Order: sequence, then C-alpha cells, then structure tokens
Amino acid sequence: MSNPLRLSPEQVDPAIESAAAHAEDISNAFRDLGIVLPAGTVVRRDEPLARRTTLRVGGPADLYVEPGSDNALASALEIANLRGLPVFLLGRGSNLLVRDGGIRGLVVSLAHPHFSRVETDGGRITAGAGARLKTIAHEARRAGIGGLEFFEGIPGSLGGALRMNAGAMGSWTFDAVEELRCMSRLGEVRHLPAREVPVEYRSCPMLATHIALGAVLRGRPEDADTIRDRMEQYSGKRWSSQPSQPSAGCTFKNPLPTLPAGRLIDELGLKGTRVGDAMVSDVHGNFFVNLGRATAADMLALIDLVRTRALGERGVALEIEVEIVGEDA
Repeated sequence: MSNPLRLSPEQVDPAIESAAAHAEDISNAFRDLGIVLPAGTVVRRDEPLARRTTLRVGGPADLYVEPGSDNALASALEIANLRGLPVFLLGRGSNLLVRDGGIRGLVVSLAHPHFSRVETDGGRITAGAGARLKTIAHEARRAGIGGLEFFEGIPGSLGGALRMNAGAMGSWTFDAVEELRCMSRLGEVRHLPAREVPVEYRSCPMLATHIALGAVLRGRPEDADTIRDRMEQYSGKRWSSQPSQPSAGCTFKNPLPTLPAGRLIDELGLKGTRVGDAMVSDVHGNFFVNLGRATAADMLALIDLVRTRALGERGVALEIEVEIVGEDA
C-alpha cells in the first residue's frame, strides 16, 4: 500500500487552512454552549437569518443562541471570547441587510421572555431589550403614560431602537430614556443615566461595544383615549406612506433637514427601479422592498445604483442608514 500524500507547509492553501481552523472553532464553541447554557436554551448551527429579518434576505449564522438570562448571555459572550469568535446582536431584524454569505461567528438574539418584559410604574416603563416597541407603546397607553406613542410605528425591539436611536413622527428613542441598562462584551452589567450616554442622529455609539439589556423610559400622565387617538393617527399616516412589502425601513439617512432622501429619490425618477426582485418602492422612495425572491446582492446593487445617480445628477452623497452585515456568498 502506498504512503498517504503529505503536503509541505508551503503547499497548504492559507485560505483552506484558515477555513478549517474557523470550522473547528465553531464546532468547539457549539459544544461549549451546549454544556454551559441551561437546558432548553436555543443553540443552533447554520441558522438561516433571512426569516429573522424584515427584508427577508441573507445567509445563515455560523452559530445562533437565545440566552434566557443575563448570566446565560455573559456565558455565551465568554465562550465567544475564548474561541476568538465575533459576536453580532440580532434584534427583530428591522433596519438590517444580511449579505448572502451570512454572518461568521456567534449571533445572539434577546428573544427570550426574560429580555422582553414590560412593566409600568407611575409615569415610567421598565422594558427589556427584546420587548417589541409596539408592545411598549400599547402598555404605555393602558397605563395612561403619554409621549411614547411614536414607538407604535417603529418595527423592531427596544434594543435595536436604543442602538440606532430610532425615531418616528418627530420623536427619538433617547428622548424617552431615563436609564440604560447594558452589558460589556466581557459580561459586566452597567446602569447608566441617559445624560451619561452620548447619542447622535440614528446612532448610540456606546452600543457598538456594549449590549443593550433594557431601559427605564419616562413619559407624562395623559388620558388613555387621547393617547389612543394619537396612536391611530400615527398608524394611519404610516400605512398610507410606507409600503406593505418586506423592507428594512429607510435605506438612507436624510442628507439635509430640508431634503429627505425619499423626496430626492422620487425627484430622480427612481421609484419602481428594480434589480432582480429588489425594487425602490413606488410608495416611498427611501424604502427598498423585496418582491419575493430578492437576494442581498440584488439589494446592494440597487443601493449602489441609487447612490450613483444621486451623486452624479445632484451631487448628493447618500449615507446608508440600514445596517449591512455579513459576507457575500
């Protein structure tokens, strides 16, 4: 019998070697998570992410976990750190475009009920990062807490809204925050008054390195019927001005306070423009929709097309608002 073929170090493709090492890290991390995390915790390999985003595109996560407590989250982060794996926090998938190759490393979702609690106390609401914004808005109405109605029109969870300082109807998430609870990537929990958390337009830079666990939100005493009327007004405005097809929300930031991105795209005559099944909505120019079988590559090509036209014809450099993550197929 002949001897097995042995390759010298210089004959080994570094890319293949790196991929093999990464696969081993993923296997080891998957095993560790199964051992350390409590029974019943959701831990999966190669989890499809398209169904977990509002745009309905994107490839799989190497590893996906839904921890059921702060301690379980800290343990998952520790394992990722020990295995050298990047960590990505996934909310309810709005404002997100996952590339077709998916996300390498560990994807963490705070979808467990532990992170979705919403409790009212006087004029304040304590909510977990996994709580739906719509739920917060309705709980505030029932408790007679005004000023949080704008959450009803924002898809997604509180954690994502905090990280992006999401806004609607002229209000912003951090306008309503009294205290932020977050965790460092080393598992340390912090409680911070809102005044100590720097925020920007569509961004909370601190939450690029920390994980939002929840927040205390403040409102004002108001009649529940008045709040309901305002919510219905906001909802009607939203449904009349936004598409019903899957989207990630607004694609671009407004280049100027006096020049909304949607109006600019409309003026360029780009509504209805398609790349594959990705289309600039014919309802709102800043929403790019999935007609059914769009890929992330289709969406990215459409984004590039619109940005090129805006720069070439109007001299406006559109800045992308939707978060683009992962790798190409």
